Amino acid sequence: MWKPGFDHKEAVQAHLKGLHRSPCIYSWEHRGTRERPGIVLGLDRGGSCVGTAFKVTGADHEPVMAYLRERELITNVYRETHRPVTLVDGRTVQALCYVVNRAHEQYARRLDMNGLVKQISGARGKSGPNEDYFIDTAKKLQSMGIKDPAMEAIVAALNVAELKKT
Repeated sequence: MWKPGFDHKEAVQAHLKGLHRSPCIYSWEHRGTRERPGIVLGLDRGGSCVGTAFKVTGADHEPVMAYLRERELITNVYRETHRPVTLVDGRTVQALCYVVNRAHEQYARRLDMNGLVKQISGARGKSGPNEDYFIDTAKKLQSMGIKDPAMEAIVAALNVAELKKT
């Protein structure tokens, strides 16, 4: 949401039913390593979430798809699917979604808050510190007016953990 990394014609708030945002993926590339995995968010079954739908058209479509597949399917922890989302103006459109593959070895299942904080704190991958990923995501959600108590709790717990280190 906060760093799409591709050209788009429009970015619109959207509601997705049947999947929820979950800290359920061990990150071996972007926010951790195989030796010291971080955690990233994935769309997991059940519930719903609000996020951003990006409109990509014309000549941008193929380069964006190639970019997304290279970024999101690097270890095949996600399955590429199309799902209906409801845009803020009430329209329903089909959106490309990357849904966690629960059978993949990177699926973290449900870590409790202590497990999440332990896994996130100090993890770092080619895209930077794992803590920054959660802080930036929480800031983006807040700037969009989206309440996500789970994200807020993770960031609050990380801040406490960081204070204890100093």
